Formats: sequence, structure tokens, C-alpha cells
Amino acid sequence: MAEESYDEECDYLFKAVLIGDSAVGKSNLLSRFSRDEFRFDSKPTIGVEFAYRNVRLHDKIIKAQIWDTAGQERFRAITSSYYRGALGALLVYDITRRTTFDNVKKWLSELRGFSSPDTVVVLLGNKSDLRSSREVEESDGKSLAESEGLYFLETSALENLNVEEAFLTMIRRIHEIVSQRIALEPKSLDGTVKVNGNGNGSALLPVGKEIVNIDQVTATQPLSSSNCCFK
Repeated sequence: MAEESYDEECDYLFKAVLIGDSAVGKSNLLSRFSRDEFRFDSKPTIGVEFAYRNVRLHDKIIKAQIWDTAGQERFRAITSSYYRGALGALLVYDITRRTTFDNVKKWLSELRGFSSPDTVVVLLGNKSDLRSSREVEESDGKSLAESEGLYFLETSALENLNVEEAFLTMIRRIHEIVSQRIALEPKSLDGTVKVNGNGNGSALLPVGKEIVNIDQVTATQPLSSSNCCFK
């Protein structure tokens, strides 16, 4: 799994963000998804970092641009601007630290304040490999996701458990929403459609280019909005 360059052609460019408290494993989730790597010596993110991954969905290539945001409070003024234009978000807590779960609603409120109502949000209970130290039950995560209308998974970046499923579920749902918008919006003269995240940012979507790249989406099943929680 190689990290992709920005310049490579694609049919869609989707921006998404990883949010949650510090040290819940956001950076390792991203490195596992984008490069199939896990670092035991991973350091706290300073400000914002990002990575790309190309995914084939049907006959389209989607470049997922994933922004990894710092969880520390002192970076909130910096990272809040990166919500703008995001079409998806992975909201992460650590199942071994109850406080990170208790802060989920704060993160969700902040996300909704800066993003579109259509932003796809997947709630992740990370570090499921540390089951013996669990402070948050899976049922708690499912209950919260159901009440807030979110998708839900428990993940382990270390064991590479449900990491692909989490990202690809988000990408698939974003694609469904964007496809519906494109069907309703006229193309510009250069053959592109601009889909707004919330009026403050947008993703430019080149239309009709043939690209062969990573084909991983077929390995996972989509979640329906009426049954958003699963293990």
C-alpha cells in the first residue's frame, strides 16, 4: 500500500478528517490504511498531517485525502479550520480510556459546527487489541452511534482489525452522497463538477478520466444508514 501523490489523476478527490483526543491512535490508523504500517514509537501530531490513498469503486478512482488532526487542546485554533470542506470524518476514542469516550460528544459538536450536515461520520473505538484493559464496552459505542446517527466499528491499528473497513465504509458513503449531488448539478465548461463541503471549502471532482490503481473497496461490505452499527 503506497502513499499516493496529489498530482496523480483521479475521478474524485474526497477530503476527510481524523479527530479525537490525543493518543487514541489516529496517526497509526492513518499509517495502517495508507501505508500498511504501525509504529510503536508514534509521536503526537503537531497541528495537522495528511496522507492519500487511491481506491477503486466500481469504474471510478477515488483519491482519499485524509487529514490527521492534533488532539491536544492547544492546537484547536489551528485544526478547526481543516474541518471546512471535509466530506467525511473518523471520530476516534480509546476503549481503554473512558475520558476519550466521554469527550466524543464534544468532538462531534465541534465537527458539526464547522462541516456540512451531510458529512459522513464513523465512530471508532480503537485499540481493541487491549481487551483486558477495556474501560468502554462495545455496547456503549454502539448505543452512542445509534443515538447520534453515526456508523460504528471497533478497530485495532496494531492488529489491522477493521481499519480498511472503517475508511472504506466512509469513502463508499461519501461517494453515494456526491454522486447524488453530481446528478443534480450542471457540469462546467471544462467537464468538472464542484461539490461544496459547507460553503467555505470544496472538493473539485474531475469527471470521466480512466485510471487504474488500488482496488480494495470490493473487499468490504457497505453499511446501510438504517443499520449503522456493526462489529
